[in-house]
Amino acid sequence: MEKHLEEYFRPGTEEHRLLLKVDLDRLPCHVAVIMDGNGRWAEQRGFPRVEGHKAGAASVREIVEAAARLGIGFLTLYAFSSENWKRPRQEVGRLWRLLRDHLGKEDSLLVDNDLRLRVIGRRQGIPRPVLKELERVEALTRTNRGMTLILALNYGGRDEIVDAARRIMEERRVPPGELDEKTFAAHLSTEGVPDPDLLVRTSGELRVSNFLLWQIAYAEIFVTPVLWPDFRRCHLLEAVLEYQKRDRRFGDVRAEKKEPRGRT
Repeated sequence: MEKHLEEYFRPGTEEHRLLLKVDLDRLPCHVAVIMDGNGRWAEQRGFPRVEGHKAGAASVREIVEAAARLGIGFLTLYAFSSENWKRPRQEVGRLWRLLRDHLGKEDSLLVDNDLRLRVIGRRQGIPRPVLKELERVEALTRTNRGMTLILALNYGGRDEIVDAARRIMEERRVPPGELDEKTFAAHLSTEGVPDPDLLVRTSGELRVSNFLLWQIAYAEIFVTPVLWPDFRRCHLLEAVLEYQKRDRRFGDVRAEKKEPRGRT
């Protein structure tokens, strides 16, 4: 067991017991998470909904660090959907301010762990002070070579597909007969990022909520009843272990064969 894992997943804890079961050579390269349940978490405790979002920020920090230490290459978090604008105006405003504040406080987490930030979604709808902070942290971490943290903000899967189609039409470089999946994917906001291997949804809801509709075509889906503010590293390990039990065939009759990954 690598020292950096022993230091984080301490021996004698539940997460260390789970870690010992994980095959570190068969980790998902890309994990995507629908972070659901902040509002219900707050309501169950008699708190304003914004308190659930504040508590959820602690889960974000822990899962980002845990995923990076495990060696997961890409982590995508569904932070604000294009449908979230329908929520009460005050709650939406607090959400954006909370994100801006945490970016200012937590940029050291990305720098210290050699992580790279990438934002997907329609930027023109993001409040200017928040967008300015996002672009600052993106620039700050652009040359980092560890895990890529992708935040889906003002994001909708259908919007992304429409935007990709619009870009292809505007460029007029691809004849209709030559348009294939590879070319189309190159016009998505996730261009250059491998499709998610594992999609995690918290709060027990059984839907994908307009998230990465193109990219999750063959993702393994793990749904947990745990609300996002209560989701911790042990739950991430449970999701990875469940992923490693799956028989991934991608439409074939034979299971996918993977060579063991070398780890540095």
